[in-house]
Amino acid sequence: MSLALPFQTAKQLAAAVRKKKIGCLELLDLYLKRVEAYNPALNAIVATDIEGARKRARASDKALKAGKKLGPLHGVPMTIKESFDVAGYPTTWGDPAFKDSRAGANSLVAQRMIDAGVTLFGKTNVPLNLADWQSYNEVYGSTNNPWDLGRTPGGSSGGSGAALAAGLTGIDAGSDIGASIRNPAHYCGVWGHKPTWGVVCPQGHALAGNVAYGDIGVVGPLARGAADLEIAMDVMAGPDAIDGRGWKLSLPRSRKKRLRDFKVAVLLTDRNAEVDHSVQEQIQQLADFLARKKATVSDKARPAIDTAELNDVYIRLLRGATSARMTDAVYEQARADAAHLPASDMSYFAQMQRGNSLAHRTWLQLNEKRHRMRLAWDAFFEDYDLMLCPVAVTAAFPHDQAGLRHKRTIVVNNRQVPVVDQIFWAGYSGVTWLPSTAAPIGQTSDGLPVGVQIIGPQYRDYECIQFAKLLEKEYRGFEPPPAYS
Repeated sequence: MSLALPFQTAKQLAAAVRKKKIGCLELLDLYLKRVEAYNPALNAIVATDIEGARKRARASDKALKAGKKLGPLHGVPMTIKESFDVAGYPTTWGDPAFKDSRAGANSLVAQRMIDAGVTLFGKTNVPLNLADWQSYNEVYGSTNNPWDLGRTPGGSSGGSGAALAAGLTGIDAGSDIGASIRNPAHYCGVWGHKPTWGVVCPQGHALAGNVAYGDIGVVGPLARGAADLEIAMDVMAGPDAIDGRGWKLSLPRSRKKRLRDFKVAVLLTDRNAEVDHSVQEQIQQLADFLARKKATVSDKARPAIDTAELNDVYIRLLRGATSARMTDAVYEQARADAAHLPASDMSYFAQMQRGNSLAHRTWLQLNEKRHRMRLAWDAFFEDYDLMLCPVAVTAAFPHDQAGLRHKRTIVVNNRQVPVVDQIFWAGYSGVTWLPSTAAPIGQTSDGLPVGVQIIGPQYRDYECIQFAKLLEKEYRGFEPPPAYS
């Protein structure tokens, strides 16, 4: 049965506009009414330009009436993660020091989506410095999960996931260095794609005017359907103006038309990050379904990688990649901590502080290990098309904003464990720059969404998305949270 209009995919919304079943301004106003009704409790959308958006929607209606060539997302209302520059909007990353800032130009992702026809009308909430699986900060407050207001929608693109799930926007864009696209998709029951590193240019996704492109981190789409990810990747992907002078992107398309055409490995848990049985059960049910569909499914095949070493390399490179955001005082404390911690201490705190104070020589050594792992993954993908695994160790967990993140805990299989344990599942594909699509596959017994992480070979983004499209068609489509349908 077709979903109500606010919950349809961006592809469906754009088709309705092209067929003149609804006008661009009418569609925008439909979402704005929902934002007015539902956003106060969710706090997913934290900055808007309503008049500017209505002006653009009217122009889009005129273009349609005049028979002008339309972009693939013409008239689709869009929000975007707060961390992307959009002209006239604040870009704070949740930091009060930047609460009065206003971007002077659009980020490349925002501009390419606008050129594709979207009506960009707002920004979605994030955690401070994009550094949490919860989305709260002193500038905008806390965002709640539409499936349970007492739980996190994820982070750092948490506002994006919540807004999509609740039917407050047509499509969104986020960023991901530590599962920040995949995690909200999993927690909120929507789709998200973490592109191959370097495929989508992050120009204009930075704080305080910084312009260098960082390691590991990527930018990419979130949506209510897998086909939207493909459309958005078609729009977003490619080099900036400088790199575009010398190279062009040509991502291979998937040739597979049926689930049975895929050879997949399935990983339910790992000793470095035990996964709750409620999540494992949903992934196992998916594996059983795939086997019935005659796909090749292995629960034993793995890349030849020591996952403890992978986790260590990832955390240190991750923290090295984000260390420039630290103040001098915080950096000096990290150096002091790392110098006094015993080499045998492999806790997250120890790895974090080693990464935060990483010497360049050590970075080069870790990077060598990373590239050896890239080769191991590539050898694995000679025999298998995809790896299916968890996005996180649990479904969405209750809000917990007390104290430092690395000291907080969550419940996994009736045990309290550090919340940061699940960083493993972010790095499993992230440290080696692989593409990953998060797709909803079920719910826990208490009605919380569960997603699967679909990992593919480097530059095979469309293979991941194609598999997600087939799952959406044959296994599970989008389901709105009950209170918002």
